[in-house]
Amino acid sequence: FVSPSNIINYNVGEELMCYESPRPTCGIHRYVFVLFRQIGRKTVYVPERRHNFNTREFAENYNLGSPVAAVYFNCQR
Repeated sequence: FVSPSNIINYNVGEELMCYESPRPTCGIHRYVFVLFRQIGRKTVYVPERRHNFNTREFAENYNLGSPVAAVYFNCQR
């Protein structure tokens, strides 16, 4: 399961973490954006760090269930 290194969290329209654009230095890189449905307002909090972010663990911690949508793409620099 590929996890995004750049994540955006929204809490009913409220931006919790700013988007950082991909910055690969060279080679082919994978990016995944995963969308989960929150149980309610203010139920998901910003992760302490982005390095080695684990999407499955994040979803389990907040009882998000399975993703409702995902986008995967490769880019090369």
